[in-house]
This record gives sequence, structure tokens and C-alpha cells, in this order.
Amino acid sequence: MSLSNLAAIDAAHHIHPFSNMKELNAKGTRIITRGEGSHIYDAAGKKYLDAFAGLWCVNIGYGRPEIANAVFNQMNELAYYNSFFGTTNPSATLLAEKIASHTEGQLNHVFFTNSGSESTDTWLRMARVYWQAKGQPEKRVVISRRNGYHGSTVAGASLGGMKHMHGQAGADVSDIVHISQPYWFADGGEMSPEEFGLKMARELEDKINEVGADKVAAFVGEPIQGAGGVIIPPATYWPEIQRICDAYGILLVTDEVICGFGRLGSWFGHQHFGVKPDLAPVAKGLSSGYLPIGAVLVSDRVADVMINEVGDFFHGFTYSGHPVAAAAALENLRIIEDEKLVERVRDDIGPYFTKAWKSLEDHDMVYSAENVGLMAGLQMAADKTTRARYKKADDLGSFVRNVCLENGLVLRATGDRMLASPPLIITEEEVDFMVKVTRMGLDAAWKVRADYL
Repeated sequence: MSLSNLAAIDAAHHIHPFSNMKELNAKGTRIITRGEGSHIYDAAGKKYLDAFAGLWCVNIGYGRPEIANAVFNQMNELAYYNSFFGTTNPSATLLAEKIASHTEGQLNHVFFTNSGSESTDTWLRMARVYWQAKGQPEKRVVISRRNGYHGSTVAGASLGGMKHMHGQAGADVSDIVHISQPYWFADGGEMSPEEFGLKMARELEDKINEVGADKVAAFVGEPIQGAGGVIIPPATYWPEIQRICDAYGILLVTDEVICGFGRLGSWFGHQHFGVKPDLAPVAKGLSSGYLPIGAVLVSDRVADVMINEVGDFFHGFTYSGHPVAAAAALENLRIIEDEKLVERVRDDIGPYFTKAWKSLEDHDMVYSAENVGLMAGLQMAADKTTRARYKKADDLGSFVRNVCLENGLVLRATGDRMLASPPLIITEEEVDFMVKVTRMGLDAAWKVRADYL
């Protein structure tokens, strides 16, 4: 089918997520037809280095025949059966064991979902049911962060702290409150990052005392904020969050949907920051996006209550533990293990990427280029001395992103921050290309910077 025919059909019938359909239909959608390694190809044959790994998820890269073979074999053996009514399938059971084996004994139990958003809905219900079973049903309030992202279901949008999502009636779940994000560049003022990290963490303590510790069920945060701009918290932040959760007896939830399965050079983001969550939603890198699957990782503390005191947990999905999706995830984790991709990010390509990405800080547009492993953010500034920002930040980020796209590089923009999360298999040569084209985008923006002041 011709490209024009596909575009016309798409405009006529396909409503895209997070898109202005009037604008998209006017300019036409980009149709991606093939992926190989760290690259994707559109219907016109143009090649792009996908430095965003789809949506933070294609950790092992595109076109792995091992996944296709595992899926084919599972479909021939058992294409589907549910996990209700006391049944399971070998792939789901073995996947639960495999995931738990990488949690350092911290999260030994797994509840399967189909996406990160469903995982958010699941842990929210589980946290409230946990306290109900403990004889404290009034502990329902969950504290989240402004500009955090936890999915786009009603519960996910409510927990997330993004104003534009709340503005479209997306925040309708009760007993959810928000505190500030640990974004030093924007909000740190004259404080050191270390001082600021403690200040932001202690907002959690203030909010607990304001609400009442007897009413707070949990705190949730992404180890590193993803869609909000790859906001890397100061080193003081997460240890203080852990101290506060422990002191007040509330559940700690780390949203690992993006940070999980190697992206930070550790199996999970909470391991990088040295904290021990009670619950952890995962998805994305669990199957490297090859098939939809998610999960909630559950600590012994919570699981013991759910198993021994709750009785029936009236929650689940038709496709929870889907055998084909589980088979894809099992093979994906085998590849990550056998090719030592977590270690590669930590010890090899991660440090190379850090040096290359940080070299962009010499650009007049750039205040900082920071990363943990292969999760990176680049902060633009109108004045690098005062940290003054461009007034038309969204337009500026989009401009840089589009220049990069024209030159064969997929990045993401969140306001005046450029975001990157390439596949864990990215090569040094591809990192160099990525930095070269990003610099081209920044050069182009510098020439027209007055348009964005």
C-alpha cells in the first residue's frame, strides 16, 4: 500500500495518544515500518537513530529474532489462558521467579498487568487494601509529586502531577495529594543541590503531618522523573525519603516503569539510589516493548498481608500473566542477562555516554547535560549564569527536537529540556552520532534564540 494511502487511512480512522489530531491530520503522520538494532525506518525509507528507545522501552534494540521465536513457540503451545480460578501457565510462573531474582530479596512477589498504567491502578488498590486488612482503613491518602508521571488511566493521571492532564478531567481519584519535585535547576535558588534535596524530601514529612500520619497510605515517586524531563534528584533526596517513610510507617512505592531493567546501570532504579520500596510498578523494559506486559513487584511485608489476611483480592485483568507476553518477557530478560546489558550500561557504554553527553555543556544554549546510565536530560538556559529560562520553552524544545529528527535522530523534548534514553545496545559510534546531531539542533536553535526569549 502506498504511503499516501496509509496516511489517508490513518487520518480517517486512527486517533493517536497524546496528540492534537487536527494538527496531525493536517501535516500527516510519520509511518514507521521497520526496526533494526538502535534504528527505525519510516515508510519512505529514511533511517533514524532511535535515541528514545520507542517510549523508554526497547532496551535490547529492534529486530531480535529470539523474541519472535519465543513468541511463535508459545503461541503454538498455548496462545492464551487466564490466571483466574486457580490457574497459571509456565511462562508467567517462571517470569515471576526471574523478575524476583533480580530484586536482591527485596521484592519477592509479582502481580501481572498489561502496562505501566495498569500497574499504577494495581498498586494503588493494593496499598489501600493492605491498610484495610491491617485494621487501618482510614489510611487511604497517597502522596505523589508535581510533574511526576504515573500513566494515563484515571488513577494514573490522578497520581501524576501534570497540570495539563488534570485539566482534562483526568484527576478524579480521591485522597491523592502532591508535593514538589526535586528539580534543582528550576527551584533550587541559592541552595546547594544537597541542601535542596533534603528540603524537597522534607516536604513529604510536612505533608504527612498536615494530612495526619494515621491517614497516609503511601508515597510514590519515580527514581528519576521521566516524562517530566529526566529530573535527576540530588544524592540526599532518596535516603531522606526512605527515612521519612520508615519513621511514619507509610508504604514506599518506587515507579520503575522507566528506570527498571537496566536503564540506570542497575536492574531497578531504587537499587541505584539505595532505597527499599514496598511496591514497585514495572513495564516497558520488562519485554523491551515487544509485547504489552507490566507488573507490580511486591515486598514480603505487603505480600504477607495480601496472602494471609486479605482473602480474595478483587482485582485483575483478562490478560494478567498472558502466556505469550510472558514468554516474550522471559526471553528479553534472558538476553539482558546473557549479554550482560546491565553491566554494560554500568561499566562500559554508560560511562562513554556520560562523557560524550556532558561535552554538550560547552554549548552556549546548554546549562547542563546530565545522565544516569542511559537516561539523560539536557537543560537549556537563556542565561547560564543566572539559570534564566526561555519564555517559549515548549516551542524551543520542539524546535531542537525537529531539527534532530530531520537529521536522523529521535530525541524527546519536555519544555526546555531535551531527553534521551537509547537502547542498551547502542554503540560508541552511535553515541557519537547522537551527540553530533544534538549539537546540530542546538546550533540551529542558537541562531534563532531571540524568537524564544
